Amino acid sequence: MMQFPQPFIQELKAQLGDEYADFEAALRYSPPVSIRYNSAKFPDLPTEDTVKWCSEASYLASRPVFTLDPLFHAGAYYVQEASSMLIGEALAQTVDLSEPLRVLDLCAAPGGKTTLLASKLSSDSLLLANEVIRSRVMILKENVQKWGFPNVHVSNHDPEDLGKLEGFFDVILIDAPCSGEGLFRKDPAAVDEWSMENVQICAGRQKRILSAAMPLLSAGGVLIYCTCTYNDAENQDSSAFVVDTHQFEEVKLQWPADWGIVAKKMGYQCYPHKVRGEGFFLAAFRKTAQLDSFYYNMEKGGRPRSFKPLHKKQLNEISRWLQEPDEFSFYEKPNGEVIALLESQKNDLIVLDNLLFAKGLGLEMGSFKGTDFIPSHALALSTALSAQLPRLELSEGEVLQFLKKENLLFDAPKGWLLVTHRGLGLGWVKGLGNRINNYLPKEWRIRMEIPE
Repeated sequence: MMQFPQPFIQELKAQLGDEYADFEAALRYSPPVSIRYNSAKFPDLPTEDTVKWCSEASYLASRPVFTLDPLFHAGAYYVQEASSMLIGEALAQTVDLSEPLRVLDLCAAPGGKTTLLASKLSSDSLLLANEVIRSRVMILKENVQKWGFPNVHVSNHDPEDLGKLEGFFDVILIDAPCSGEGLFRKDPAAVDEWSMENVQICAGRQKRILSAAMPLLSAGGVLIYCTCTYNDAENQDSSAFVVDTHQFEEVKLQWPADWGIVAKKMGYQCYPHKVRGEGFFLAAFRKTAQLDSFYYNMEKGGRPRSFKPLHKKQLNEISRWLQEPDEFSFYEKPNGEVIALLESQKNDLIVLDNLLFAKGLGLEMGSFKGTDFIPSHALALSTALSAQLPRLELSEGEVLQFLKKENLLFDAPKGWLLVTHRGLGLGWVKGLGNRINNYLPKEWRIRMEIPE
């Protein structure tokens, strides 16, 4: 049985009073399992046991082995803790989601909240998913690519390095690194790592992140701040830090009473004895300061720094891979990789390319080897992919064989084929007549043994 640190118990008793016993009892139960569907790939949304604040999400009776589900690899859904899905409702209450917005997910890995934002925003909005820790960028990029939205881009920056983008964003989400008190029952090891010293370290780090992020918002822009913890130092004090700049006001949000969300002095708290989810805190703020708008001289710096327009003779070959190629401009990186930028946000992406070290601007299309085009894995997962491309629909057993990057021993026509399961793309194979080459990237393969 978990033993909680005494200072943690005292903090929660002060917050909950007579409800503390119910709170502690809830932590003895297994956490609920919830998934959020990608409506762009999985239009048949759940109708039973849905998450109250997210119509695209539902609870599962038990936790399956997601690694063995091809739909998981296809980006049909994301396994996400239910309480954290509240950011979608917060976004809907604070901005006009039909408008094109510039949005920054500042501490984005592993990508759950990024994919939620992507599903809520209009298709001509720009979403930059930034991760500070270099080692976590690859999992963020993988999850963004699985989700398949061409308007989501990845960068790797410390918040303090983003100062050149002052006033650029309409919305910033800060899912702040925290002491993780809300995840104690999900990860009991977190209890042993908890200390008051770590709480103070986290609170200081959060204020540093907030200080760097606040100038990046445009006038009237929205800041959503959240943690997976309970204590006031990381939640109330950090929220007060935002308001005390005299440049922001808190935005009060409205929730139905049966959601069980507790209004705090600032922001809102999920407790596991009141909601069907984990501990989670959220607060929203609007920038009231009237500052100069972001300006970038496109006449002086209107060319991308790290890619060049694709050669005209290659455009015809590239265009056939996308459903709406006229919506994109095509570029080539120095390493030969071809990317597609949405026309509606091309200028913004050129700005980001010139001012940032971005790991993933645009949709990765693939590369040319002589006159032959080799499609990227990201393209196979993209919602922008042409529906007219040749496909190879596989059974569950066959597609797991593909996902383990094993040799495929069945007949297929020559040329590039999109591997699909239940109509969803999972990667590429190339039929050579006498055999099939499996082009699944090694780093994406299933490593576990598959039961027979």
